[in-house]
Amino acid sequence: MIRRLLCMRYVLIAFLVSFLVIFYASSGQTAFPSSDSAKRLLKKAQECKAKLYKSSSQKKYRHNWEKCLNIYETVCRKFPNTNEAVHAMFDAAQMWAALSGYSSRGSDLDQSVSVYRELTERYNSHYLADDAQYRLGEIFYKYKKDPKQAYVEFLKVEIKFPNSDVREKASKMLEELERILGKERLKKEEIGKNNTDKNKLVSVKNIRHWSTPNYPVKYKEHLLKKDPDLKKPRRLYVDLQNAWIGKDIETSIPIKGELLRGARAGQYNKTTVRVVLDIDNMEGYKIFHLYDPFRIVVDVQGEDRAPEPEETTIAKAPERKREVKNGGQKGISLAKQLGLGVKRIVIDAGHGGRDPGAIGKNGLKEKDIVLKVANLLAKKIREKLDCQVILTRERDTHLPLEKRTAIANIKKADLFVSLHVNAHKYSKVQGMETYFLNIALDEDSMNLAARENATSKKNISDLQTILNDLMLNTKINESSRLAKFVHNGMVEGLRKKYKSVKGRGVRQAPFYVLIGADMPAILVEIGYITNSVENKRLCSEAYLNEVASGIARGIDSYIKDMEAVYRGG
Repeated sequence: MIRRLLCMRYVLIAFLVSFLVIFYASSGQTAFPSSDSAKRLLKKAQECKAKLYKSSSQKKYRHNWEKCLNIYETVCRKFPNTNEAVHAMFDAAQMWAALSGYSSRGSDLDQSVSVYRELTERYNSHYLADDAQYRLGEIFYKYKKDPKQAYVEFLKVEIKFPNSDVREKASKMLEELERILGKERLKKEEIGKNNTDKNKLVSVKNIRHWSTPNYPVKYKEHLLKKDPDLKKPRRLYVDLQNAWIGKDIETSIPIKGELLRGARAGQYNKTTVRVVLDIDNMEGYKIFHLYDPFRIVVDVQGEDRAPEPEETTIAKAPERKREVKNGGQKGISLAKQLGLGVKRIVIDAGHGGRDPGAIGKNGLKEKDIVLKVANLLAKKIREKLDCQVILTRERDTHLPLEKRTAIANIKKADLFVSLHVNAHKYSKVQGMETYFLNIALDEDSMNLAARENATSKKNISDLQTILNDLMLNTKINESSRLAKFVHNGMVEGLRKKYKSVKGRGVRQAPFYVLIGADMPAILVEIGYITNSVENKRLCSEAYLNEVASGIARGIDSYIKDMEAVYRGG
């Protein structure tokens, strides 16, 4: 008897659990009232549509379409806020889109967009709202041929309807559109603007050359062969597209070095400047470009690998001085000679002022922790990396998210590091995470981005601009590399002195504070203030000092790795 009662009890519990799962799965959707009169009128409209769709001849005449659409409109007008009104809007939007295929009127397609849009905004808790949002994406993708707006509409499915049954379809469309938009961007970069207006062309400012320490170059390119009959040496030429020769440029420079005889520039055609290098004793060369200012570097390698291979830079390069420190001369690294070096770093202490950020049970505030780490990190970078450091805030003041990256851009920073402390509803969650800018791929990253972005004044109308920044951000790869080095430096350093240090890895998310950065930018979450172990550590000056040391070590590793890449090693 007892066993039977226990079995019945487990069956009852299982039934209740199943019921609760079903209930909570649908609890995000508001129940809309129904009306018998509305049902009858909606049925009349649906019968009208079905009859029309069956007749090829009737579909040719606009008044037949309008007859059905008018009935749908009556349902919405007479019985607003009912389940039937939502269905009427959804069916009507479908009909407007179908009608545009017969009428070839853009206004009919616009009307479909308008009705779908009203449905998603006015009845956003109805189970048809996510379907309407998905249909908007389809319209812009299939009919309006606007992949950027289609991307926005499909992304809204993920943002506004995270539990939608069409979310998986929307995600697949996002992947497809990312490929399309990526190809379009690359195509534009390759083609450039076919504009012959000199005011819109790049001016070639200067040609310079100097010698640098020996380092290997491994790749080769096709060159113009040596022509003994015309007494022409081997020649390498570089064509600069959308460019014109400035008045002050020295167009011919005799070099007479062991590798280079000379360099000369000329206006090859209306939009192309050709720079020709006359080369002797050459085994290979390497070409790459640098920024601030923009310049093209041609690194030439001699056959005998002379101690000081010569290097020619096309366009103006800033003068580099040798630094003196502690009474002795310190040689400038190759990266800094070429303008590669990280010279200026902006450190952003998250939150501040009226925005405390995450708060622990003991009253510990995120804004105070990250400000301490920012100051410690700034000191270490100045001393060990010999870089200039700029803090977005030096005291407990409020600073809008958008202004933080703007400071980094205005100051022409080479790196941007934003410091934060995490929080979670489950106190057992702990660990460090390092983020770079991109679409979030996991739920925790989505929730964190939502929390960190909460103080921004941006809204859904800004989504198009934000997406453009995400998709056109050329710093994603470099930011990802920086994030990996910083994360490893932080986690590995702390594990040497503390037990149970958890690294939750490098992740990606659309943080407003990183959007628009002109340099590699990352966001570092140094721990969970809601975890008892990490909360205690975050109160410790010694622990925060180790965190700062780890981040500085990671930045240093990134810089050294970057130098190695440009050395070809």
